[in-house]
Amino acid sequence: MASLPVTPVTPAAPQDDPTIWRADDALWARLAPLLVVVKPRKKPGRPRTNDRPLFDGVIWVLRTGAQWGAVPRAFGPKSTVHDRFQEWVRTGAFARAWTLLLEDYDEFVGLDLHWQSADGCLVKAPLGKKGGLEKPKARAATPPTGANAVRSAIC
Repeated sequence: MASLPVTPVTPAAPQDDPTIWRADDALWARLAPLLVVVKPRKKPGRPRTNDRPLFDGVIWVLRTGAQWGAVPRAFGPKSTVHDRFQEWVRTGAFARAWTLLLEDYDEFVGLDLHWQSADGCLVKAPLGKKGGLEKPKARAATPPTGANAVRSAIC
């Protein structure tokens, strides 16, 4: 019995929703040159995975708020998606792609960067004590044991 190809479930976006779930061909043509990382191969092995499904996987994680371990297989191995994202962040490629996306969004919808807010939550730390955790006290040495000179009643 042949299995059907698995496609990730993405919510249907309304027509006026400017957010993206996957990079279309026109957008990918502009993003692909920004995401190229020149990295010499140290040893032969498996060829480098195509960046496009991995980038779509990064979009999926950022849009859903899911953990990296929940990335659908349609985007490639979850560890490869995460490793490539870290590589793009480390080399500045992701920041360049993010800037391009924000500029496009600003032209399409308009960004109001004059007003910003932050949200957070403060809670008591577990095992919270003043000054942090106490150092464990040193245990006393165990006294040596020897044969008991008194005979037991059982013998």
